[in-house]
Amino acid sequence: MPDNLSPEDRRKAMRAVKSSNTSLERAVDAAFQERGWVCQRHVADLPGKPDFVMVEARLVVFVDGDFWHGWRFPLWCEKLTPYWKNKIERTRRRDRAHFRRLRRLGWRVVRLWGHQVEKDLPAAIRRVAVLLRRTPRQ
Repeated sequence: MPDNLSPEDRRKAMRAVKSSNTSLERAVDAAFQERGWVCQRHVADLPGKPDFVMVEARLVVFVDGDFWHGWRFPLWCEKLTPYWKNKIERTRRRDRAHFRRLRRLGWRVVRLWGHQVEKDLPAAIRRVAVLLRRTPRQ
């Protein structure tokens, strides 16, 4: 199925999609603040520009949209046009590379998927809390 937008209209539509400070990120941020957790946002000098960085805990948190980052991608990738399939495959490869680099640098990485945050925010926050209780590797 071809894209029904012209290249210029597609560019405009893609520019309108938020990549930071999304409603999911704001919900996670509010939950972190409720607990008094101190974190930096969108740290550009770390691989992947994590959504949340807890420096003292050596913990980074990504809040990723299911579609854009390909949650369970093999189950639905065949329904996409080649453009979208390639785009999401590239994003998934890039995400894996960022996570590997972060771990090599001594960071612990948590990915919260959009559907997890939407369905059960407290459970998503508990995943982060468990890691905060553990001492990072020295």
